[in-house]
Amino acid sequence: MKKVLTLLLILLAAGAQAQFEKYFYNKTLRIDYMHAGTADTDVYALEELMEEPYWGGSKTTLICPFDYGNYKFTVTSREDGTLIFSKGYSSLFSEWQTTAEARTTRKAFPENVIMPYPRKPVTVDFFKRLRDGNWEKQFTLDIDPASYFIRKERKLEFPSFDVHASGKPDKCLDIVMIPEGYTSAEMGKFREDCNRLAAFLLKCEPFSEYAGNINIRGVEAVSAESGADIPGKDIWKKTVLNSNFYTFDIERYLTTTDMRSVRDAAANVPYDHICIIANSQVYGGGGIYNHYALFTSDNPFADYVFVHEFGHSFAGLGDEYYNSSVAYEDFYNLNIEPWEPNLTTLVDFNRKWKDMVPEGTPIPTPEKDKNRHPLGAFEGGGYMTHGIYRPSHDCTMKSLTYNNFCPVCKKALLEMLEAHIR
Repeated sequence: MKKVLTLLLILLAAGAQAQFEKYFYNKTLRIDYMHAGTADTDVYALEELMEEPYWGGSKTTLICPFDYGNYKFTVTSREDGTLIFSKGYSSLFSEWQTTAEARTTRKAFPENVIMPYPRKPVTVDFFKRLRDGNWEKQFTLDIDPASYFIRKERKLEFPSFDVHASGKPDKCLDIVMIPEGYTSAEMGKFREDCNRLAAFLLKCEPFSEYAGNINIRGVEAVSAESGADIPGKDIWKKTVLNSNFYTFDIERYLTTTDMRSVRDAAANVPYDHICIIANSQVYGGGGIYNHYALFTSDNPFADYVFVHEFGHSFAGLGDEYYNSSVAYEDFYNLNIEPWEPNLTTLVDFNRKWKDMVPEGTPIPTPEKDKNRHPLGAFEGGGYMTHGIYRPSHDCTMKSLTYNNFCPVCKKALLEMLEAHIR
């Protein structure tokens, strides 16, 4: 029976590989666009199409098995109408739409997505998740991959190096580490920081179980000056990715809107996920699903911040804290379930982790019972004190605790890891 199952898996993988070869080349098509609007309006405008030399993603998991993200895009063959690729993601723009500024200001954010390079013309549709949880089409592109207007010029070419090598990109989770605010004289420090931070991830459960299926590479992207912008303290640095603290006027929130430079630097190696290391001792970071994880190198909590932000960017995990200052207003609709796998409104708890909760556990789970019932539904999470529930009293997605993902977060991370290595 075991031999039959193994043979079946081999045949399925071979069939999926053939599907990839039928529709795609082993390189990347990048779509750069502007996403603009207000709190309740969205406008998309194409900037540019780019060919990049590597495809680091799976060649078998082409249709995303997870309904995560505030956005998604689908790719359909114009020749036979087959859906050949899809991916969910989030962005800074969607977060900004929940701020007070978005109610009075129209603003634009650069965004981009990547896909395997198609062999023949395709239609790419962009969707937004509405307040009620449903998807609405926002933008459509018809793309001819033979067009000579698809740019092949590369703007940020840098040397790269292996931090942790395990295998072929299509059979591994491929992480690229990009330096932010490291000068040419600090590239040795960047290499040391990559090794130290990679060890934090590879020793953290459940990533430790998949260390042999993870590739981590560094790109020596040089900045003119060290550090990152700190607008609230009038500190401005000339850096390759133009990152800044005080995103949405939150001191610790470290992000960049320069997605062109981020992708230009990442394109030096095959990659699935982007990690940006800011050369700073200041506490801070940011992680956005299928966008990037950004964190500082030398803060005492660097181990925690890295894996916490990577939890956001890699598996779409939501923040489980509720007592820290944020700029968001009415972030979640309490009448529906959040898409994040580790948060629930209990509107449809069956869709979440109810099957993992031991029989007899009260739902909601009182804080006083946290020791007797370590897994349940504890009120408070997603920046909200009431109406949102988290799986455990504590977790790496809630507090400053390294290697402390709760069972629900671990399950989500494991499922995402499996999707990348199949």
